[in-house]
Amino acid sequence: MNAAKPKRFYKTAEAVETEGRHGIALDGKPVRTPASRPLAVPGAALANAVAEEWASQGETIDRETMPLTRLVCTALDLVPERRADIVAEVAAYAETDLVCYRTDTPPALARRQAAAWEPLVAWADERYGARLAVTTSITPLAQAPEALEALRNAVASEDDFALAGLSTATRAFGSLVIALAMREGRLDAEAAADASLIDERFQLERWGEDAELAARCARVARDAADAERLFRLLAT
Repeated sequence: MNAAKPKRFYKTAEAVETEGRHGIALDGKPVRTPASRPLAVPGAALANAVAEEWASQGETIDRETMPLTRLVCTALDLVPERRADIVAEVAAYAETDLVCYRTDTPPALARRQAAAWEPLVAWADERYGARLAVTTSITPLAQAPEALEALRNAVASEDDFALAGLSTATRAFGSLVIALAMREGRLDAEAAADASLIDERFQLERWGEDAELAARCARVARDAADAERLFRLLAT
């Protein structure tokens, strides 16, 4: 049973400067996170976008329509408390990264995977010095420790806000390489989602519409767009 959505209790939502950061105020009162921390972000652009999510709510507050608010709250409440664990969880995707596990049949799918993923494997090597091995076997492939360490360092270098977005993107894609490529602007959200959904969309083309599979594709595309928007606003 879905929980009832809380009623909107404010008239105005706006970004305000507070202690060197940019916060959100509802009817002039500062918003706090679920853990009672001030909801404050590094830049005005992100604060304005978060404030717009609050301002655009109707008679009830629908958290599903507030992805930036959710990501910011994660960055403020969860990441500082569990930073080492989150870095480890995100970096661990490189051990079995989607782009490294290919098929050799059917040939049409193999060609699509290679066309989308091989340039990303080469990019990870060039950008981070992370030379990842590729296989067509279902047996887990042991990646070089130095490659995994290079990618872990890339994850660890992110601030709390970007790490929240990178975590969301990596989990959605099943690929740290694709998530980092989007983070770095190598791919936009649509291209990143497409790269991560090659197998699913091939199945949809071959076997026809599948509600569960289509829902997964939509969810990945949505998570990609939300994370990319966060990255873009952080850079503004």
